[in-house]
Amino acid sequence: MKHLALAAGLIAATQAVADTPVLTIYTYDSFISDWGPGPAVKAAFEETCDCEVKFVGAGDGAALLSRLKLEGARSEADIVLGLDTNLTALAVESGLIAEHGQSVTVDVPNPFGEAGAWDDPHFLPYDWGYFAFVKNVDLDAPSNFKDLAESDLKIVIQDPRSSTPGLGLLMWVKTAYGDEAPEIWEGLSDNIVTVTKGWSEAYGMFLEGEADMVLSYTTSPAYHIIAEEDDSKDVAVFDEGHYMQIEVAGKLAATDQSELADKFLAFMVTDAFQSIIPTTNWMYPAVTPAEGLPKGFEALVSPEKALLIPAGEVVAKREEALAEWLSALSQ
Repeated sequence: MKHLALAAGLIAATQAVADTPVLTIYTYDSFISDWGPGPAVKAAFEETCDCEVKFVGAGDGAALLSRLKLEGARSEADIVLGLDTNLTALAVESGLIAEHGQSVTVDVPNPFGEAGAWDDPHFLPYDWGYFAFVKNVDLDAPSNFKDLAESDLKIVIQDPRSSTPGLGLLMWVKTAYGDEAPEIWEGLSDNIVTVTKGWSEAYGMFLEGEADMVLSYTTSPAYHIIAEEDDSKDVAVFDEGHYMQIEVAGKLAATDQSELADKFLAFMVTDAFQSIIPTTNWMYPAVTPAEGLPKGFEALVSPEKALLIPAGEVVAKREEALAEWLSALSQ
């Protein structure tokens, strides 16, 4: 009888595990690293959903979108988290993303009008920031791309074909300089030490002293200030303005966990999720938590001018800017 009871218990436990819904979220590797937001987000949402969250590292930026396109309707993903507004139009064109049907008010600055109601029907934001070149505080940095190109400073950047910061830099130069962008890239070509696949490799090279500056974010020094009690890093402030990144998540049209995905997207803009972002993803939360931002964020640079290309206009400009970048760096 004891053996029968044990067997029955094992069967019941196995059935309970099988009945637990699984929400699969494709994202970038740093989000789900031990020091990223993923572990805390997973724990917080699982407390509310009677489900299991399964994060899958599926590449950064365009690589993440490429994987979704390759898998198509066969993808295991229920949610994609980690695209930004430079990629959302391409994602929507693929037909893979469902409308979220949610009304959200955010604290993300809007260069085209008043901040507030979010109007993208397919994607919801979870964080945002400004691209910038991070440096040591004692470095006398240039105040614009032209001066950087004329300097002897060495920089590390990321590939726009595989990295959202890399694509952001491409859009930054194109927005600031328009038809002059090819000349800017030609000038910068001898400043570039290397072009890495992703952000982590580039930032690591900078920390190891292999470059004077690295493409990152105005919020990056917060990590050093808060986590390391190190105030030796800051950013170069450019008078052209700084290009914004708004990171978003969306529900896959082919998901078989539609209600659970909707619940996660709604959870994503609550304090429980948003309070995790500043000291794990080291970005500004899309909705400022009730307790405000952590101490240390007040020391960060706030650019006077925010640059951003509307999502619907990015596709055409991206192809032109990418061709200009490739041409300049191949010479």
